[in-house]
Amino acid sequence: MRSDNVKKGVERAPHRSLFNALGMTEEELERPLIGVVCSYNEIVPGHMNLDKISEAVKKGVYLAGGVPVEVPAIAVCDGIAMNHTGMKYSLVTRELIADSTECLATAHQFDGLVMIPNCDKNVPGLLMAAARLNIPTIFVSGGPMLAGKKLNGKKTCLSSLFEAVGQYNAGTLDAAHLEEFEEKACPTCGSCSGMYTANSMNCLTEALGMGLRGNGTIPAVYSARIRLAKHAGMKIMELVEKNIKPRDIMTPAAFKNAMTVDMALGCSTNSMLHLPAIAHEAGVELNLEIANEISKCTPNLCHLAPAGSTFMEDLDDAGGVYAVMNELDSLGILDTTGITCTGKTIKENIAGCVNSDPEIIRPVDNPYMKTGGIAVLKGNIAPDSCVVKAAAVAPEMMTHTGPARVFDSEDDAIKAIRAGKIVKGDVVVIRYEGPKGGPGMREMLSPTSEIAGMGLDKDVALITDGRFSGATRGASIGHVSPEAAVGGPIALIEEGDMISIDIPNNKINVAVDDATLEVRRAKWQPREPRITTGYLRRYAAQVTSANTGAVLQPNDK
Repeated sequence: MRSDNVKKGVERAPHRSLFNALGMTEEELERPLIGVVCSYNEIVPGHMNLDKISEAVKKGVYLAGGVPVEVPAIAVCDGIAMNHTGMKYSLVTRELIADSTECLATAHQFDGLVMIPNCDKNVPGLLMAAARLNIPTIFVSGGPMLAGKKLNGKKTCLSSLFEAVGQYNAGTLDAAHLEEFEEKACPTCGSCSGMYTANSMNCLTEALGMGLRGNGTIPAVYSARIRLAKHAGMKIMELVEKNIKPRDIMTPAAFKNAMTVDMALGCSTNSMLHLPAIAHEAGVELNLEIANEISKCTPNLCHLAPAGSTFMEDLDDAGGVYAVMNELDSLGILDTTGITCTGKTIKENIAGCVNSDPEIIRPVDNPYMKTGGIAVLKGNIAPDSCVVKAAAVAPEMMTHTGPARVFDSEDDAIKAIRAGKIVKGDVVVIRYEGPKGGPGMREMLSPTSEIAGMGLDKDVALITDGRFSGATRGASIGHVSPEAAVGGPIALIEEGDMISIDIPNNKINVAVDDATLEVRRAKWQPREPRITTGYLRRYAAQVTSANTGAVLQPNDK
């Protein structure tokens, strides 16, 4: 066993004394040591129940003959961090999570790992760690929140509340109704109830083969979630015995499968940041160029919030991720031969997984869209690429031309939106919010929600080198690469320049000739990041572009 490095032999007598100090018996030291990496904390609603998930996992490990040892991982609530300096500290935690887990697992020589994430950066961070460490690993998340109680005959959610703030500022919603929204939007623990980033990544963990069936969809408050955790604890012992490792599972074919499922589900645009980063750690090159090719042959089968009015609990009732994969398999667009954390192939896993609600999961012959839910655009604004959640864009905004309204920070843009300075037809450009320029690549849920709340989501586009929450809807185009901070063309756009967006043809351009752009480039001067101390200083110095997953690159590279 790997853990024998800290348990066996005369020279390990000091080590065993420390295990004695932990209260471990000789019998326990004869068994595999399983690290249970739990992201429990008391500030993230999606993580407040993870102590119960951890207890269930540990019971499962013990039942199967292993010895579980719980260790921590950090997590940030993106909702609480939104629209202030705190959001600069969200994406950056992905690398901290991966690095700290690598340290803990290697220092203590765990034989296997059970990862317990739930919310936004916690899931990809632990997947990155799993790929980097490459020891037997399985994932079980905390599960999604139930949808909010009905308002005006409709279920509600966090994205509805952000848009309600826009309605209030526009004078179309009074304070009493805003307070009602506030009280009803988030009724339980769990990751926010729509197909936002957390739920997107937990679903894609299933698609990658790293989580058991239901990992992405079983609601946090269901007892089935506890049973799932026990089964994950039992299953890790099988993976250890058979020596099935993350890189055996997360192959190039598995990442293409994940991107295909991503297109069908209509996942968050953040998945286009995280999947390449996870692939990078697995030694797999995942070029975003393939996203559009996959999209062309992948129908969009689900319209969960914010794209539609259904929620994760509905997807779970309809059959979950495996039912979606079974629909896609009927088209022959998945590679179902790969091994998964079940010890079986994808084909074996999805066999018999029936779609029980054709409105929640549309059949492949009646999709919401014939192409996938995410589009990657290129043009003279974004030579390397940018990303939009096409499934959440109104039909009339799939193509749009309008004047640029240029802002050098999210804060300035919000002030202009709330002051009524943005009008129909405008294209809001928010720059210097990229990985280096932010630093930290903030999510822009507040400006997009304010625009939607004011009823302008079918008339106004937003382009940024920052990123968007999975809760964002509308013609919101993020991850513009190269970013403004390194002199990307988005830094050269001026107020009033005409910008054309063509999502069906994957194009985005500013109507300014190359010669004029070069004149502007000659005048451009780099800007110092707004935060130049602490972790963000080190992050800004090492982070790469969004189109490569915003991974960190050592300074000697």
